[in-house]
Amino acid sequence: MPITAPIRPAPVRGTPEASGKARTPWGRRVALAVAVVTTLAAVVQQGLLAVGVGGWLPGWQPWPWLLVATPAWLLAGRGFGAASGPPPVVVRATDRLRRIPAWAGAVAVLGAAAAVWAALQDHEPLIGHEEAVYANKARSWLDGTPDAGWGTYRPVGLPALGRLALAVHDDVGALRVVALLLVLFTLATTYLVAARLTTPRRAVVATLLLLGGLGFLRRVPQFLNDIGATGLLLIVVHLLVRAQEKPGSRALAVLPFAALAAFYLRYGVVGTLGAVVIAAVVAYGPRAWLAQGRRLALCAAVFVAGLIPHFVYATEVTGSPLGLILSATEQAGRSYVGDGLVYYVSVFPYRLAGDLGAVLMAAGLWGLGAALRRRRHHRPRPHDRRRVFLGLTAVLTFVMLGVATDGEPRFVYLSVALLTVLGVQTLAEAAGRWSATVLTAVAALAAVTVPATAQYVAHAATPGPHAQHLSTVAVARQLAGDRPCLLVTGYEPDLGWYSGCDAVTYGQYRRMSPPSGVEVSLVLFERGRLQPGPASLRRLIGGRATTTRTIRTAGSLGTATVITLRAGR
Repeated sequence: MPITAPIRPAPVRGTPEASGKARTPWGRRVALAVAVVTTLAAVVQQGLLAVGVGGWLPGWQPWPWLLVATPAWLLAGRGFGAASGPPPVVVRATDRLRRIPAWAGAVAVLGAAAAVWAALQDHEPLIGHEEAVYANKARSWLDGTPDAGWGTYRPVGLPALGRLALAVHDDVGALRVVALLLVLFTLATTYLVAARLTTPRRAVVATLLLLGGLGFLRRVPQFLNDIGATGLLLIVVHLLVRAQEKPGSRALAVLPFAALAAFYLRYGVVGTLGAVVIAAVVAYGPRAWLAQGRRLALCAAVFVAGLIPHFVYATEVTGSPLGLILSATEQAGRSYVGDGLVYYVSVFPYRLAGDLGAVLMAAGLWGLGAALRRRRHHRPRPHDRRRVFLGLTAVLTFVMLGVATDGEPRFVYLSVALLTVLGVQTLAEAAGRWSATVLTAVAALAAVTVPATAQYVAHAATPGPHAQHLSTVAVARQLAGDRPCLLVTGYEPDLGWYSGCDAVTYGQYRRMSPPSGVEVSLVLFERGRLQPGPASLRRLIGGRATTTRTIRTAGSLGTATVITLRAGR
């Protein structure tokens, strides 16, 4: 019997089968609708925030629309052919934009950073608590003013830079210029490193995303060491990649200098450097590093030699070469070991990088997972070792710092930067022929996100600290004078900077003998922190004669009561 083809009924006229088109499943149509609506909502929201129309949002806090849109796009895109490219009109528009050199995009990002820094100075003109600690030390090196709030566990790199700035101009503005230079250095380093790890155009997108992140941009206007240390750590990461991927490279000879600079700028990088080393060994393998035994030994020797001054000073102050590092860890404001890690898990990734940055950080984790799976199944792609190194460094940094200290976004900028770079690369590869179009859209939204995030910082993040500073500065300026003075307060760095007096906390004052020839004033705010009760206050006064005055302030701490102790009883 001959074999014949099965007989099929003719398609009914008007059905999808008759027209040659298959009906899209109902679930994907719903997902597509959700994806389009939430993406448009994200774009409109960022646009309104960028122009300053954000008062309709509670606390100017943007809603994470893209965290809903992204899985919806993934669900809606299932089943579509990867070979179909973008429409010709989109290709032409993208090609026109691609004519702009990548270096011009990087310069534009640096210009945006400078503009944001300048704009936020008007919203945060008064120096804050952490800034004042380093500022007081810098000024003490310049003219001998007391270094109120300084602790030996703090690194000396930032005060050294501040000392140079204050020699040029003795005011807060000079210190904030140092902050700007550190921001520009780190963003430029991010671009240069990312350009070598991916492509120059993808590096521009990653750098722009880093700038627009909530956690990063919040600290752009401030005189702090975290952003600058991140740039130096990125150099360390890049040098390790280069040492493995470029035969005969001398990267290991340069690496200890970048690592030492990062250490003296911020002691907290010890945990991050540990994460970098572990990730490098896991990603490239112990044999790959042992093969460079002589260069590796020289690198380690130079690094240890550079730490000798620190070890000598730490031994003199604490009795142990590691005393200052351990002391810095003990200063962490954690409730229990590991609460920093709990914090990072709870805020990951939105509070670290914002709506758009969160999507790219998640893509970076996906890229790490894909590289690990290919490695496990012995199907590695080019640069998979590099991807594993970058991703593991980011993850291990969260873990090590989360266990060692309390959690703050500024402690893990390196993780944010690495996952962002890895995420941009992963997205570009996954998008296929749509890569240029997708990255252009991401860059466009990121460009709007930068001013939008700046508006959030200006209207939601800075008003609270600024209101507090209005109280502390008003009191400090009234207590300023030429005589030696000591202020006892819960706001010792701020009051020390604006008054020129030395300042200690109430806890520190209980453990010290009142200095002779120094006017001691106890400063109590109506709504202050770390202040003694009536009984404890009487013990601190100790029966000495006092002079009391009230200083009204416009800040959030309310009226201040200043109790000045006379020398005699």
